[in-house]
Amino acid sequence: MRKAKIERKTAETSVSVEVNLDGTGRYSNETGVGFFDHMLDQLSRHSLIDLTVRAKGDLHIDDHHTVEDTGIALGQALVKALGDKKGIRRYGHFTLAMDDAQVACALDLSGRPYLVWTLAFPTAKIGTFDTELVREFFQAVSTHGGITLHVDLNHGLNSHHIAEAAFKALAKALRMAVEPDPRSDALPSTKGAL
Repeated sequence: MRKAKIERKTAETSVSVEVNLDGTGRYSNETGVGFFDHMLDQLSRHSLIDLTVRAKGDLHIDDHHTVEDTGIALGQALVKALGDKKGIRRYGHFTLAMDDAQVACALDLSGRPYLVWTLAFPTAKIGTFDTELVREFFQAVSTHGGITLHVDLNHGLNSHHIAEAAFKALAKALRMAVEPDPRSDALPSTKGAL
């Protein structure tokens, strides 16, 4: 089974992330940030990656460190669970519609982190959640997961729908990329390394 657990402790946060790439989308996420937990639940359910997150952060300051450090730990857990990456599809893409919002996500589990981000939110907050933290999470996952990640907003009016469409599009693209390729157990690269 392709599983991993990462524990990250700093002066600002204590984060534990467990993943099972061959799961069924079971989740148990508790970060103290309600909207973020909802997004992590979506990421797990739609990727079919089992995900357990426990985070305690300096929420009396704001949600930033908790969200970013969770993204860091998730990226590291994906790298650990993928191992040598032999036999995976490597690439994934999905365009997801959610009511007024349509978000496209394309990714490459290349080991070369790069984020292209064209999402713009019409509001600064979703409830009490800062919309700028959506990008912070994706940046952390990309950087620490070694993922080339493109996330593009085709259109959208509602900040909640835009954010949720982004997490779900990432989930579907990630599901595609981590799946075993039924036609090959080789490393999906001509370089001999990812």
